[in-house]
Amino acid sequence: MTIRVVIADDQALIRAAFRVLVDGADDLVVVAEASDGEQAVALARSERADVVLMDIRMPGVDGLEATRRIASDEDLAGVRVLVLTTFELDEYVFLALRAGASGFLSKGVDPDDLLDAIRLVAAGEALLSPAATRSLITSFLAQPSRVSTAGASLQLERLTDREREIVALVAEGLTNDDIAQRLVISPMTVKTHVNRSMTKLDLRDRAQLVVAAYQSGLVRIGPEESPGGPRR
Repeated sequence: MTIRVVIADDQALIRAAFRVLVDGADDLVVVAEASDGEQAVALARSERADVVLMDIRMPGVDGLEATRRIASDEDLAGVRVLVLTTFELDEYVFLALRAGASGFLSKGVDPDDLLDAIRLVAAGEALLSPAATRSLITSFLAQPSRVSTAGASLQLERLTDREREIVALVAEGLTNDDIAQRLVISPMTVKTHVNRSMTKLDLRDRAQLVVAAYQSGLVRIGPEESPGGPRR
């Protein structure tokens, strides 16, 4: 099955470069290009896109709002958003993950890694680089006035103790197999708990689950994870 991709970026040169790369893969095809978020949403719908490569900073409707519109539209439930950013530690990337993006990549990403990322999110997985995601979230949460954790904490009360335990491990960057090994349960059991947690919290994928875990305080930010410092 060919994965249908929409590229959304206000710079034509960047769109052209990504098109050449994506179209060069046998299992991927660029079905449309958008220069702003409003076009991206419309083209995601009209072209039956599987993945939207979304720039955040675009004129008019930006990538953040476009991501929110896609994630909240039931008719676009199968569309995944992969955020492309110049700066990994970007508060707007954090907000895009909260809005429903399935992951984020630097625009300087290795070509093969970009293609693999498109395939991954098209399959319904979340693209999470644990170190980069923790850096991003830690940097954002270091500014308490900009984030309220009360709502997220209340939401996590809906989870069972086992579900909270597994969500915390997901937030640490562990795969289902890693979690299964640590807790001495099957990977399928882990997957079931992860899916149930996302359903209870009304989250689209693991990327949002990681954000919720940090924002709620389920996973604490220790001194070793302070912005600019080493991470576990």
